[in-house]
Parts: sequence; C-alpha cells; structure tokens
Amino acid sequence: MIISIEYLYWLAGLVLAITALMTFTDRAHPRRLSTGLFWLLYAIVFLAGDRLPPAAVGIGAVVMALIAGFGGVGHGKHDSLPETDRRASASRLGNRLFIPALLIPLVTVIGTMLFKDVRIAGVPLLDPKNVTFVSLGIGCLISLAVVCWLTRDTVAQGLRESRRLTESLGWALVLPQMLAMLGLVFADAGVGKAVAHLTTAYINLDYKLVAVAVYCVGMALFTVIMGNGFAAFPVMTGGVGVPILVGMFGGNPAVMAAIGMFSGYCGTLMTPMAANFNIVPAALLELDDKNAVIRAQVPTALAILAANIVLLYWLM
Repeated sequence: MIISIEYLYWLAGLVLAITALMTFTDRAHPRRLSTGLFWLLYAIVFLAGDRLPPAAVGIGAVVMALIAGFGGVGHGKHDSLPETDRRASASRLGNRLFIPALLIPLVTVIGTMLFKDVRIAGVPLLDPKNVTFVSLGIGCLISLAVVCWLTRDTVAQGLRESRRLTESLGWALVLPQMLAMLGLVFADAGVGKAVAHLTTAYINLDYKLVAVAVYCVGMALFTVIMGNGFAAFPVMTGGVGVPILVGMFGGNPAVMAAIGMFSGYCGTLMTPMAANFNIVPAALLELDDKNAVIRAQVPTALAILAANIVLLYWLM
C-alpha cells in the first residue's frame, strides 16, 4: 500500500511528542515534568509500540496510570486572544468556520467509498484493511491545511492549540485505548466463564424473561465498568448470551447480538469510563459539572434498556 495506517500512528506519536516537549519546556506549568512524561510515554506507544517488547509497553501503561492516579497530569496556562479579537475573527470568517470541521467526514466518506479499490502500479493507494481510518487521517490533514488558509495562521499555532486541547482533556484522552486493552484482558482471563458460573449458580435462569433481563442489564453494567460495549460483549455473550439465550431457549443469535450491543450502549451513556463520549465533551465545552452529560443521558439510557429487554424477549 502507498498510504498505510502506520503513517497515521507515527503522525499521532509525533504530535504527542511535540506536546510533551512543549510541556517539558513550559516553566510556568505546575506539573510540567510528570505531565510531559505522561504524554511522552503515550507518544512512544504510537511511534514504536509494535517494535517494543510487550512487557515494556505494559510497564509504560502502568507508569501512565500511576501518574494519572496521583494527579500528575495537569495543564498549564495558555495564551488566548482577547474576547474582542476572537469575536472580530469569527465575524470575519462567518459560516466558513464550519468548512474545516465538515471536510473531515466528507473526505472520510469519499476516501472510503471511491478510493478503496484504487491502485497505482498494482499497489493499493490506501491501506485495504484500514481504508476508513486512513481516509479519516487524510481528512484531518486536509482540514488543518484549510484552517491555516482561512485563518492565515501557521501549523505551529495548530500544534499549540493541539497541546491546549490535549491538556484540557488530560488522562481521559488515553482511556478508550486502555479500555480496549482491558476488554482483551478480560476475555483472555476467562471472565465470561466466571460470569456464566455466577449467574447460573445464584440466579434462576429457567425463566426466559429473567435470562433476557440478566443478559441486557449485565451488558449495560459491564459497559459501565469497562466503558466500552465491545469489551463487555464477549464477556456477557460468552457467559449468558450463547449458552443460555441461544443454547437453552433457542434464540436467534443475530437478534441476541444486536440488542445485546444496544444494551451495552445504554451503559455507555451512564459511565465516566466512556470518556470520549461523556467526559471529553464536558471538558471541551468547559462545563462546571464534569458529569453533566451523563446526568442528561441517564433517563434516556434506562428507558432504552427497558425497551431492549422487552424487544429481546419478544423477538428472540
């Protein structure tokens, strides 16, 4: 392939490394050493993670967790334009401000739909296994170029803004990747079998409605714990979905899987562990209540979860 997903990993690592360097050299930063080390370790994962021994990457992840757990990830004071200048700039650009943001999904769709089979001299233009992600990365780069053209600013300013946003999000930026690894650990550790033993030993699953409720609620609860419905799915499906709903009650596996994942998404709406959905928006909007997004979503999540139980019982 000509444009590989690995190039985007290197680019992300480079941006994080620059963020770490900016933090190390910012003497006004209250926790510049620990914060810089945190982002440097994260950068190394993208730059050379596949070339390092797994134990080294694991030690790095533990060190990052310790830094974040002891409050070592902070953010400095960043210079910003005065309110009058920002309003003047926004007024000058008008609706053109939305062009860079809209370009990202547009380029992603175009790349995914039109360039997935394009070959140059017999070599695929885009990484065949990661066409969407590569297109997304290209869309971000094109958007950055358009932003610089519209605002008459430089890439260096973009990197400074990147650092400001990265520090605003803090350790939550790393959480999705950490949770994805946690799901693999849970699956390999046999948590699904443990769940199956606990549910069959202490809950009477001879009743279809009880079994359906345990599966749906369990998907939501495990997602709350792990912050990721995909991580919860193998645990609950291996423990309850396949052996009980499909094996015992003869349920439709497709229906069970689809509604089970939807139940997991209900848990996503209710947990700070799903940082990219709940904590990141609150940080970007600079809300006083960091759980404001979750509080607004809980009633909807519970209502949908109840509906999922009814649907799975009826359709299975």
